Amino acid sequence: MYVALTFKLSLDGESKQKLLTLMRWQSSAIRVAYNMLRENKERKEIYERIRKLFPDLPTRYIPSAIIKASQYRKDKAVVFGEKRLFEKLCKKHIQGKQRKRLKQEWRERRQGTLISVGVGNKTEKGNGLLRFTQIDGELYLRITVGNREFMYAKVLRKPSNQKDKWNTFLAMLIESWQNKNYFPYTVELKLRQGEIHGSVAFKMPTPEIWLTKKYGVIGIDTNASPLHLAIAEVSADGNLVSYQRISLHHLIGQSKNKKNYEEWLIAHEVINIAKEKGKAIAIEHLKNFDKGNRGNGKAKLRKRLHNWNFKNLLSKIERLALLNGIEVIKVNPSYTSVIGSLKYAPQLNIDKDVASAFVIGRRALGFEEEVPKNYLKLLSDREYLEYAIYCYQEKEKELEENIKKETNKYKQNAIKSDLNKVQKEKSLLLEILQSLQSEPGLGLEANGRNSNFQYEAWRVLRVAFLFPVLGRFFARGLSPLKPILVQGKWDWVRKRSVPLEAGGTSREGIFAASNSLYP
Repeated sequence: MYVALTFKLSLDGESKQKLLTLMRWQSSAIRVAYNMLRENKERKEIYERIRKLFPDLPTRYIPSAIIKASQYRKDKAVVFGEKRLFEKLCKKHIQGKQRKRLKQEWRERRQGTLISVGVGNKTEKGNGLLRFTQIDGELYLRITVGNREFMYAKVLRKPSNQKDKWNTFLAMLIESWQNKNYFPYTVELKLRQGEIHGSVAFKMPTPEIWLTKKYGVIGIDTNASPLHLAIAEVSADGNLVSYQRISLHHLIGQSKNKKNYEEWLIAHEVINIAKEKGKAIAIEHLKNFDKGNRGNGKAKLRKRLHNWNFKNLLSKIERLALLNGIEVIKVNPSYTSVIGSLKYAPQLNIDKDVASAFVIGRRALGFEEEVPKNYLKLLSDREYLEYAIYCYQEKEKELEENIKKETNKYKQNAIKSDLNKVQKEKSLLLEILQSLQSEPGLGLEANGRNSNFQYEAWRVLRVAFLFPVLGRFFARGLSPLKPILVQGKWDWVRKRSVPLEAGGTSREGIFAASNSLYP
């Protein structure tokens, strides 16, 4: 399937005049070629005739002029410059500014064409005369204006959406530059209202998928702080084989075009990893990404998220993978980070981001994550729940004091946001503790394998273990959870802050808060 895409060019005054002269020469050559083709002249004769008439036109433009001329109908005369405009100009009642405008438009269409037909020859690198290239991460069109004389015009084109075929064309360009496996494309430039517009035509490849999840997957997790991709190689039986990270920090502060080009290079790096490992690719199916709100007191993170779009990078990876015949599986990202943090990070001694990529890979392969038995067992332990609630109560007091001390309203908003989160999570644990007073168990043991109930179970586990055990809401190192995960032991955690060994005050306070929720 052939596709034609449009773009605009940006040129300085001197370069533009050179291009307009080149357009005028080839436009005239196209008209000469058309008339000679109607007379059934041989192409060799047409070539020599154009060469004599236009000695300053680079000879490599002549074959493209003949091909362009051959596309017009030969059974009747063609009005170059468009018949509609020519007929209007023939009407004597059209005068003044209207006639001047029509005449200018007619001349542009008649004299403002430059075309170079791409061929499959490797030395042409896609197109010998009008060739796309990159300079400092920006896309340019290299225009041949003479014998080994070139000028460079900046390409002005942004993808309209994630499905825009311009993304596919860029992916193909990057692929050809990296592997030196070039594909032919035809570029035609037109002068319209004083500006240079262009179109590129190429054959859209439809490669068969040869690398599928049958052999395992490369799970990819996106992360904002620090800014990087976590990559986990997952075998077909769901085991972690290897992992690595690709930093994205160097893209912060770059221009949109430079960032766009660098994203293609990163996507190409991911594709090479998939090929090397012989596995398909699993990514998150991102829809809405929370970038925070103004005044939340987290300006640095908010600025980073507003200047970064993970969906753009993932779409480039997806598009480049499909061009290479690699299967891409998009999975629901819900609770992948939580499951990775609680289950696999402590068990495999990896950080939470790699663990999340591992979960994404397993989910793409169809594995369901069962809740560990020791976690479920501990959620039925009243003493542990009382300890966990005490931790939240102490944090609540600390945050309330910090709000009183903080004078900066934006920083105060950030503390209030944390306080609201602590209060919600404390309330959740109080509900669980209350349920233990009236029921023999939580029912999570049975529901832990139920996919409909699974996400709620992991949410409860996150609240119950991360902050009470680690002393913080976000942590990269999660090895302290391993004794709980493997052996179900938590006594060492209590010894750290001794909340329940200080007498009955803490226990009574906990039950007082619990009863206040259920009058």
